[in-house]
Order: sequence, then structure tokens, then C-alpha cells
Amino acid sequence: MVVTQDKVTTCKLLINGAWVESKATEFGEVNNPSSGDVIAKVPMGGSDDVDRAVQAAHKAFLEWREVPVVERARVMFKFKNLLDIHYEDIAKSVVREHGKTIAEARASVMRGIEVVEFACGVPSLIMGESMENIARNVDIETVRHPLGVCAGITPFNFPAMVPLWMYPVAITCGNSFVLKPSEKVPLTSMMIAEYLKEAGLPDGVFNIVHGGKDCVNALLTHPLIKAISFVGSTAIAKHVYETGTKHGKRVQSAGGAKNHIIIMPDADMDQTVQALQASAFGCAGERCMAGSLAIPVGEAGDMLIPQLVESAGKMKVGRTDVDDSIDMGPVVSREHLAKVTSLIDKGVKEGGDPVLDGRKLKVKDAPNGYFLGPTILDKLKADNTVVREEIFGPVLSCVRVDTIEDAIKLGENCEYGNGAVIYTSSGRAAREFKHRFNAGMIGINVGVPAPMAWFPFTGWNNSFFGDLHIQGKESVHFYTQQKMTMTRWVAPSKGSAKFHDPIWKAKS
Repeated sequence: MVVTQDKVTTCKLLINGAWVESKATEFGEVNNPSSGDVIAKVPMGGSDDVDRAVQAAHKAFLEWREVPVVERARVMFKFKNLLDIHYEDIAKSVVREHGKTIAEARASVMRGIEVVEFACGVPSLIMGESMENIARNVDIETVRHPLGVCAGITPFNFPAMVPLWMYPVAITCGNSFVLKPSEKVPLTSMMIAEYLKEAGLPDGVFNIVHGGKDCVNALLTHPLIKAISFVGSTAIAKHVYETGTKHGKRVQSAGGAKNHIIIMPDADMDQTVQALQASAFGCAGERCMAGSLAIPVGEAGDMLIPQLVESAGKMKVGRTDVDDSIDMGPVVSREHLAKVTSLIDKGVKEGGDPVLDGRKLKVKDAPNGYFLGPTILDKLKADNTVVREEIFGPVLSCVRVDTIEDAIKLGENCEYGNGAVIYTSSGRAAREFKHRFNAGMIGINVGVPAPMAWFPFTGWNNSFFGDLHIQGKESVHFYTQQKMTMTRWVAPSKGSAKFHDPIWKAKS
């Protein structure tokens, strides 16, 4: 799957079961964020690479769709077992190319495996419905058919988990698949592809291409691709949705977020501090479900902020590739580090109080790593840039309000709508929040309300473009299409040849 040149691997494409060279002439770099070292080169492919992969996928689909669904599920069972066996190797790959802590990497891999477990149950989820005598002598039934070639375009922040959100369900439903992993973290997906092959998946059913914008656009416009699944920033999610649907494809496109965390004065503050810290700074804040905007209500701010600053200030930040005891690792790239730092600078300039300033962090054994410490900007206003925009880093913005009504109103004015959380011991406050807040995933005393595999990832507003969401039963519906059949069988008339058959005489 890779070739080595001067100790730096060069990624290949997976097409029709074989690792082949890209036709690209330009290459990007894959870095170890903890050290800054280049660990791989990735081809920036385009339409030629995509067409080769799609043609192979289409050919494979024509046979794969006829394989009984229970047999397709058995491949997923074998795949799931192989993921369990190689679980630690996959987690270490995530650490190396992304920078997560080993605990975060393991948890993300497990969440991906859970989707494979869900896919193993597709035979019971893909069943249609029927009714006898819906009209006189008329029966009706529905069945679900696969679509054809499906494609997935995935982000850098979860190299194993997010791709596994997509192709296990799509493939078990009878489709073939082309994956374009993030060019920043392609290695883990390539490792996992080997386990799919080992599980017995026929050649061409699953394929991998690499690249950036040109590769994405080639997938969005290829006439043989029937459905696109995407996770990434809102700007690109909107482009994927608009371009894909314009070219006649189904699209589920998950974008960015600004998740509001409301803290009521009656919250268990010790529990809240720990959960909020994990939500804001876990995965270095690089996740669309990060708790990035704290909204303490009334006196909750004076109780929360000092305790949170003290606790977060003790987090151990460093190289995740050499130290399993690290609490928070680096961000993914030098460019992203500069972007997040510039947003902190802007937040301070606009009046935010940096009560915990991660810009001061230095990691002695990693001078070239992409490190930023936990950062808390207090006493911001609702119109501040860091309150409105997704930062995607270990930065917690804080807007203090007087009432829960003010907090809910703040959410109404947010362009995003992925998740929101309230910490409270009041059932009335929790119910009001659950019912009224402008977000698709709600947490009550839960730090990160990301659903498990059996439930859909239900972002709202500019956090999602499409109709059927990723994960859960909606994913089965997204990767299949219904066919309805009405049937009428009537007794033959007296003038027909069949009327004189002994069978019909016996029934008459």
C-alpha cells in the first residue's frame, strides 16, 4: 500500500484490490504532529485516478449487489473481528499521523468498530414491508435496493472513525465504495483497507483515492457515483452538497459547529468542570462536537471559571507518540496551529480575557511539534469573532449571561447546530433547554452528546446539508432505494385454458 523512498513512504491508490501508483505529479506531506517529521508523501490526484477507481467500483457493484445480504454481513463480521485483533495497531497509527493521545485514539477506533457491528445487522434493517389485500385481490410490498457506487470524503480529525461511519453500512447494503481520506491522515485508512481484503471482500468493492480539491470535485461530478458522504468544514460541506446534488447524487454533508455549553448555578460544579474540560480540550479541540463555547448563567461564571482554569492548567501537554500519559496532544499541522493562534489573538484584541493562555506553552522535547496549550477566553461578547466562528482547537470561549432565556437566545442566533449541552440539577431547566435549543444533538449533564452507532448524527442548520444523516437507520436508508410492487392474481375466466385445469375445478 506504500512504497519507501529515503525512509518516507509514498501512498498508493487501492483500485480493484491492488495498490497502484497515482497518475498525480504533485504530492503533499503527511506529518507526525508531535515531532513535525514528514512520515509520508500523498499524491494529489484528480479525475484520472478517480475514474480508474470508480470504473473498478462500478464493475464490482454489478456482482456484489447480487450477493445475498447475509453473506455480505458475514464479510463484515470477519472485518469486525480483524479490527478487534488489530485494534491497538490502528490506534497507534492514529496517534502517529494525527497526534491524538493513545486513550483518545483507542476510543475513536472503538466508536468506528461499533458502526461495523451495526452494519452486521443490516439484514434485519434492510427488510421491506408488505400488506395483503390492500385492495381487492391486490397485495403490495416494498424492498430496498443498493444504489451503486458510493463515495466518502473524510476529514483529518478522526482517521479511523469517520471513514468507518460510512463504508461498512454502504457495502453491507450492497453498494461499492470509493474513499478519499484526508490528505493529512491517509495512512490509517490504508491500514484498515488491508483488513477488509483479508475479510474476503471482493476486489473493487472498496477503493481508495488520494488528493485535494481536484480529487473531491472529480468525485462530486463523476456520472457513475450515486451517493456522496462528507464530513468537514461548513464551507466545503456546502460546496459538496450543492455540487453533488447538481450532478444528480444523494448527498449527506456534515459541516462545522459551535457547540454551546450552558452552565446553570445549580450544576454540580466538580462534575461540570471535568466534563467541560474534556469536551473543550479533548482531541485538542479538533472535533465538531467539542464544547467550544461556555455560557455560565448568573453566578455560575464566578464558580466555574476559577476552578476550570486551575484544573485545565494542570493538563499535561506533549508528545503523544512517545508518552502514553499525555492529557492533550498537538494540533494536526503547522498551518492549523497558526490559524488557531491567530484566532486567539483576535479574541484577545476584541476584549476577551485570556484567563488561561495556551500560546505560552513550550514542549521541550518537541521544538518542531504543533503544540498549543488549553486556552480560556473569558468575558467575551456575543458578537466576538471567537464566539461566532468555529476555531477547531483547544480554545474555550466564555460568554456570561444573566438567565437561561439569554442562553437560549444566544443559540438561536448561531449559524451552526450540531450539539449543545446544559449542566443543571433542575428538571425544568433541562426540559426547557432540550425542547427549545437550536441544535440537533442535545446533552443534559453529558459533555459530548455524540450518538453511538445505532442513532443518527443529527446536526442542524449549517452543520448539516442533506436529508438523511450519517449513522443509524438513516444511513441504511441513505445507501438504499425503495422499490414498491403491487400484485393482483385473479381466478381465470371460464373462457381461458386454465379454467379447465383440474386444479381450478377442485377449487371451484
